[in-house]
Amino acid sequence: MNSSVLELQGVQTHIGAYHILHGVDLAVPAGQVTMLLGRNGAGKTTTLRTIMGLWAASQGAVHFKGRPIGGPGGQLGTPDIAQLGIAYVPESMGIFTDLTVQENMVLAARAARHAGELDRPRLDWIFGHFPALKKFWLYPAGKLSGGQKQMLAVARAIVEPRALILIDEPSKGLAPSIVHNLITALRELK
Repeated sequence: MNSSVLELQGVQTHIGAYHILHGVDLAVPAGQVTMLLGRNGAGKTTTLRTIMGLWAASQGAVHFKGRPIGGPGGQLGTPDIAQLGIAYVPESMGIFTDLTVQENMVLAARAARHAGELDRPRLDWIFGHFPALKKFWLYPAGKLSGGQKQMLAVARAIVEPRALILIDEPSKGLAPSIVHNLITALRELK
């Protein structure tokens, strides 16, 4: 493995009787923003879910920082993959709607057991890019708009430093100005 933080080699994924991924090769360079583009049904979500171990690769290999994390005979579980420093924002956003914005953020921060233990400078940086999260800090996440829920989902992924952040449909539901804030935040993170 060279300077790639993530590599997929010949990855094939079957979901039930359906053969979704057919030999995907992908290298994600360290310190870069990489986008996976394609039409609906091309396998973008399946690729991300396979990287995270939510669906197992039936052939090929997935390596993270040179370590095998996916593929026949070497599949790690999703919690183990996340512990290596990979954050995943699914298209469904994966937020806890009955919990407040604050509680969602605390749950996403492995090092914090309550809001007072969150990295305050990092949280202020997040609020700078997604000010609605500060405004609705004590609101139930389920009462947020679709765009605000997407902001929360992304903020959960970046509340702590991660080696790799996978975001499925990153601009879904976001106003153009917030998309700009998201792009700026991702550039700063890389």
